[in-house]
Amino acid sequence: MSTDRDEIEIGIDIGGTFTDIVCRRHGNPDTILKLPTTRQDPGEAILQAVEKLSADFPPENIVRFVHGTTVATNAVLERKGAKVGILMTEGFRDVLEIGRQIRQALYSVILQPETPVFLAPGARRREVRERIAADGEILVPLDEQSVLNAVEALVEDGVEAIAICFLFSFLEPAHEIRARHLVLSRYPNLAVSISSEVDPAFREYERTLATAFDAYIKPIVDGYLDRLEANLRTAKVAAPLQVMQSRGGTAGAAVVRRRPVRMFLSGPAAGVIGGRMAGETVNDKNLITVDIGGTTSDIALIQDGSPIIRAEGVIDGYPVRVPMVDVNPVGAGGGSIAWIDDAGGLRVGPQSAGSEPGPACYGRGGTDATVTDASVVLGYIDPEYFAGGTMTLDTALAQDIVKTRVADSLGLEMEDAAIGIHRVVNAQMAEGIRLVTIQRGFDPRDFSLVALGGAGPLHATALADELGVQRILVPRHPGVLSAAGLLAAPAEHEISTSFARPLDGLDLADVRTVLSRLDESAAALMGEDGYMPDAVATLHAADICFIGQSYHLEVPLDLKGSDPLGQLSRDFLKLHDQIYGYSADSPARIVNLRSVQRAGGETSAPEFANENASCTAKGARRILLESGIVKAAIYDREALPTGMRFEGPAIVEQSDATTLIPSGWQAEIAAGGTLVLMRGEAA
Repeated sequence: MSTDRDEIEIGIDIGGTFTDIVCRRHGNPDTILKLPTTRQDPGEAILQAVEKLSADFPPENIVRFVHGTTVATNAVLERKGAKVGILMTEGFRDVLEIGRQIRQALYSVILQPETPVFLAPGARRREVRERIAADGEILVPLDEQSVLNAVEALVEDGVEAIAICFLFSFLEPAHEIRARHLVLSRYPNLAVSISSEVDPAFREYERTLATAFDAYIKPIVDGYLDRLEANLRTAKVAAPLQVMQSRGGTAGAAVVRRRPVRMFLSGPAAGVIGGRMAGETVNDKNLITVDIGGTTSDIALIQDGSPIIRAEGVIDGYPVRVPMVDVNPVGAGGGSIAWIDDAGGLRVGPQSAGSEPGPACYGRGGTDATVTDASVVLGYIDPEYFAGGTMTLDTALAQDIVKTRVADSLGLEMEDAAIGIHRVVNAQMAEGIRLVTIQRGFDPRDFSLVALGGAGPLHATALADELGVQRILVPRHPGVLSAAGLLAAPAEHEISTSFARPLDGLDLADVRTVLSRLDESAAALMGEDGYMPDAVATLHAADICFIGQSYHLEVPLDLKGSDPLGQLSRDFLKLHDQIYGYSADSPARIVNLRSVQRAGGETSAPEFANENASCTAKGARRILLESGIVKAAIYDREALPTGMRFEGPAIVEQSDATTLIPSGWQAEIAAGGTLVLMRGEAA
């Protein structure tokens, strides 16, 4: 971070309900802002934020502007991507449709496609005469006329983007590179993605899928970033636009455009980085982050200070082989709608009221009972102080909608129905936490829970009770922690390549040669983003599996050790045992090699002592817990001094979130302003 008091950094995270802004200037506390997300054009909320901040933070003084967005994910979820055509090796036209021949719904009477055929139906998948062998040798030279014929037919069909995915191109990319040149020479305005750059690894279906998704969202992302950069220039923001990637690092907009598929989970990844930052303030490195927004709950694991990175994510139920922070999204948030299923059972989500019209208590026309409405009924949220008093909630509307939509249908009292809504949504989120902990070989009781998002601190203790977690961290500004995480994230570029070799008898010199080439490619990208070589750290990793296995694990590779390959093998066996519960005495092989280069980033946000500290509660109100009605003390988060301790039942209010502390829990304001919650017996 710059040390110039006049230089400003801004992080903006766009969510489904709110757009969160953190503005930072050296020597001053963070300024935070929450605005309703503008659904038609999310970039409009960014301009509104710059305008609102301009009086205190002149746009011309902004030196860093980092953005996390769901525009790529939403294009897939809403089926609003480009019209894509795919060029494939002759004889392999139906790879996208065949998939892995695994059906998730085994007993459905009416079969539906379980692969994303919407990306490119059969008529938009064209074969090209060429062939690369399994060892990278060219068997059939590229028939350039077949490329031109295929793309001409696709353009006549109205395609806006082309995905090129030839067999074994990850070993020899010459045909794909030449085909791209031919396409752009004839049609320079087409968006083109080639698999040897998007996902240079074996397994045809996954590689085709990643490349097709990249092409599908490329025009959408390109147009979005173009408009945003133009608007920022109009607003006199001189800082280059940086965008969060799914792996947890930022990159310049120009680089992101080339592989937009790496923008999936951009916002949730920033939340995980913010959670790590919160843990650093209290020297806690083993964390479960739970980011509860208006639409989803994003859950991730941080072990020894590092987020878990997986090689493949899932978008709308489809596997996308892109490195990303291991975030498990659950369709449960403050705006999640409560409904009664055909069997008369209470369900919550995944449908959400979003920001428009929002929960019924917003008074904007919402007609469904949501989790936020239930929170108002239970007394957890002060309707006069929602979002720091910038919005006033309608308690009567919340009570009426919970009664008519849920309570009457179940034959319950209104308050019992509200408790039921919370119980159901908490159970769903707890199950999501088990998926990233117990299912991966981790005991959640060995971790602290980091509550973030506007609704995270409201549900944190219920989740901890469900899972046996003893300690909860509530960051200073939990509701905008994803935006703060954007400013804490390093610039990062990752380059990988296929390297199919058995570990036994492997020559380390061959590994060094390949990694050196990858380092050069990653360094070129870092240079485009303006980072000098001496400011960049380089990390290496290898994807490894037992010979005969189909799926691999990413294992760090330290070339500076005395026995790099031996240590790599030992680390692989240890990781395999942790995740799968066993490690076999069998030969292993490397699948891919990877170079990751990073620069910048920080571990903690600036915190400031509160000059108006007070240990006195600002009031009290009756709230309904599962144990019954209790009187809870109400505290103003901004007025609590460092070192203060108090017990539940209590509620801590602040402009971006509300923290619920039931009986049996104790709270302490730790150094740096983090609110630490502990069970009574653990305090």
